[in-house]
Amino acid sequence: MTASPARATGPADPESAAAAQELEQQEQANRLELQSVADQAVLAAQALSALETDIAALRADQQALDDKIAETASRRASLDQKIADGERAMTDLSERQEAVRLSLMSRRSVLAEVLAALQRIGRDPPPALLVSPEDALSSVRSAILLGAVVPEIRAETEALAADLRELASLREAIALERQALAAALEENAAEEQRLADLVSEKIALQAESQRRLERERARAEALSVRSSELETVIASLASEITALRDAAEAARQAEEERQRKLAEQLERARAFAAVALPDKNRIMPAYVFSKLTGALARPVAGETIRFFGADDGTGHLLAGEVVATEAGAAVHAPADGWVAYAGPFRSYGEVVILDTGEKHHVVLAGMKNIKVSAGQFVVSGEPLATMGETRFAGSAALTLASERPTLYIEIRKDGQPVDPRTWWKDEMSSRKARNDT
Repeated sequence: MTASPARATGPADPESAAAAQELEQQEQANRLELQSVADQAVLAAQALSALETDIAALRADQQALDDKIAETASRRASLDQKIADGERAMTDLSERQEAVRLSLMSRRSVLAEVLAALQRIGRDPPPALLVSPEDALSSVRSAILLGAVVPEIRAETEALAADLRELASLREAIALERQALAAALEENAAEEQRLADLVSEKIALQAESQRRLERERARAEALSVRSSELETVIASLASEITALRDAAEAARQAEEERQRKLAEQLERARAFAAVALPDKNRIMPAYVFSKLTGALARPVAGETIRFFGADDGTGHLLAGEVVATEAGAAVHAPADGWVAYAGPFRSYGEVVILDTGEKHHVVLAGMKNIKVSAGQFVVSGEPLATMGETRFAGSAALTLASERPTLYIEIRKDGQPVDPRTWWKDEMSSRKARNDT
């Protein structure tokens, strides 16, 4: 037997629920990424602030260095001026030294005689009383000459000595000044070089900081763009999730409404089945098979010659009932259902198995010409087949009481045979069944 088709729809829209769950997971992942981007944006903003502070400090340091370089240049100019002044002083002193030297050179002969006389007098002073007139006259002359020359020589000598002392002092001062200026110049040059190196380093640091600042700005802009994109995606996902939830809710409500209407239809069908069979224009059972007890007609007209639970002639209990009928009699569907099987089965002739729902099946065997096919839906009273002119060999043990064609009827619940007499509305058959029992 084949399984019966589904007669009820499952949850309203499981695919929508799965899609909504997947979108929620994607939204959660995007929210986590957005939080990460926001954290990175905060760090980028802090880095930008720190870089801007560093660049401002570097610019301040560079300004201070520029001021120091200007101060050093001013001090260098002052030192250069002092060196020039010292050079001019040395030139003046040299000129004065040359003038004194030339003056001494011009009076070299007089000074030589004076110095010679002084030297002689110093070695052999003449006696004052014993000198001869000539000697006295010479002495007088010499004294007069010395008296006239010596003061002037003394004055010039003192002036020259003073000039020489001054010159020596100036030369020493100029030498010291030159040494100090040289040291100052060397120190100034070193300071200039150090400041120049610092300026170069500061410029390089400022350029690197500026490049880092540009990179951080670009990174911050990229993070901002990514954050905006994620916010847009999250908003879109939230909208889609809301739409899917609304659709799932609408589908659920529609399913509940459909189930409610179906329940109402089934209830009406049960009420209608209590008095008559439903109409024939449908594609699925309009009633619950288990509720049709005492409301169904037998599938064929005839006489029931064997009942459920009787001896089947082989020492076993009969799982259904046997109806003797006429040759060519029409066999009708006792209830709505799907044809689970239609065709020959061993030596039982043509067999039709109906799936009437609720795990109920109706088995009809012993027919000749079948008019339906497997999978087809039939309604109550619809012709299924016709009976042959003789009985089939497979049912010989069941038809010992009659040589007429016989139809074997069996009703199964969950695969187990049940007594079919409770479904028939034929009072005579029910009475015979009770008597037989």
